[in-house]
Amino acid sequence: MAVALPPAPRPLGTINWVGLWTLYLKEIRRFGKVATQTVIAPVVTTLLFLAIFALALGGNSRQANGIPFSQFLAPGLIMMAIVQNAFVNTSSSILISKIQGNIVDVLMPPLSAGELTLAFAAGGVTRGLVVGLAVAATMALFVPIHIVDPGLIAFHALAASLMLSLVGIIAGIWAEKFDHMAAITNFVITPFAFLSGTFYSVERLPQLWRVAAHFDPFFYMIDGFRAGFIGRADTSPYLGATVLIGADLLLWILAYVLFRRGYRLKA
Repeated sequence: MAVALPPAPRPLGTINWVGLWTLYLKEIRRFGKVATQTVIAPVVTTLLFLAIFALALGGNSRQANGIPFSQFLAPGLIMMAIVQNAFVNTSSSILISKIQGNIVDVLMPPLSAGELTLAFAAGGVTRGLVVGLAVAATMALFVPIHIVDPGLIAFHALAASLMLSLVGIIAGIWAEKFDHMAAITNFVITPFAFLSGTFYSVERLPQLWRVAAHFDPFFYMIDGFRAGFIGRADTSPYLGATVLIGADLLLWILAYVLFRRGYRLKA
């Protein structure tokens, strides 16, 4: 009598593309199902910032770096929306999974630490870019937006969203409750974002604060991104690109190590 043999294990190869793609789609569908909260709400919030800081404070009668203030402000607000949503996507996904106890569903499949890092980070980058495009399209109805260097815009949008996605992964792994995440958002992300030149040119700051701004990685992402729209920057785009690439590399290594060790993920 023939004996039925168990099915042979499916060869995964060097990279588990199926698992990687599945986890990425899970992250996309997670924020896509609540687009009102994850996409539309940031658009409304950013438009409110535009109204308060530009229209209510003098509109185009004010200038920054020789251009109308609203046109100077718009790229900074778009970048702020990108990075904030990239951070929220990865940090909330991991933290909520830990609190609900279903993080095991992500850890049990044959996914390496690198694949987990890539899938979560790609999900955060996607949300950040989707929100950025939505904000830019809506803002263009109120503010003239000119594209001077699309390559500079694309690079900084991608590098910045990747940076905050990785920060979100690290924060989500480290945090054990929502209070921890709120502390990171309130005392790290928000101050770095608001003090980065989003609403002003750092060249207008006193010398001490101008030097301090150059130690803020958010400054380089916003300055380079804005240069792609207005054609001028407060610092060298090459220096900014170097800072962003270096920061992304270091954050990637840290996120990878945390996943590999199962830090605060495994009981």
